[in-house]
Amino acid sequence: MTSNADSGRTSGSGSVGGSGPTTSLWLKLLALSAAAAGTALLLAGVAALFLDGLEAALSALFGGVLVMVFFAISLLVGHFGGRNHSSGAIGLFVATYFIKVVGFAVVLFAVGAPAWLSGRWFLIGAVVTVVLWQAAEIYGFGKARLQIYNDPEIPEGGTDA
Repeated sequence: MTSNADSGRTSGSGSVGGSGPTTSLWLKLLALSAAAAGTALLLAGVAALFLDGLEAALSALFGGVLVMVFFAISLLVGHFGGRNHSSGAIGLFVATYFIKVVGFAVVLFAVGAPAWLSGRWFLIGAVVTVVLWQAAEIYGFGKARLQIYNDPEIPEGGTDA
């Protein structure tokens, strides 16, 4: 049997190691998501500045920063809590989510909206940040190398074959 397909590029001479678990997945996701959302948020802030002035830009930035803080708390809980108690990570996420929603609601209702806040640009900043943050998280999770199975144990002096 023959094939007319190209053989492709040749393999390098470097050794291939085991993949192992991803180190610090949550912090990598935090950095990736914050960079993507922050960049989009800055662009939204610049657009708000040129279209409606400084208060609009501050409103967009305020909305986006609140969203970033909201999501960053979850990733930090995943990093610190999941490392120490991996089987309870889902419970930690649920508890954290509940505390965040209630906490942010209490703060927003207690403090209220400042007089300078532009509701439209606040919403635009928040939505842009949510969309880009979530897209970056999905991308980051997709690229993560998660170890699902334990590596096979190789006897001393033996081979894995």
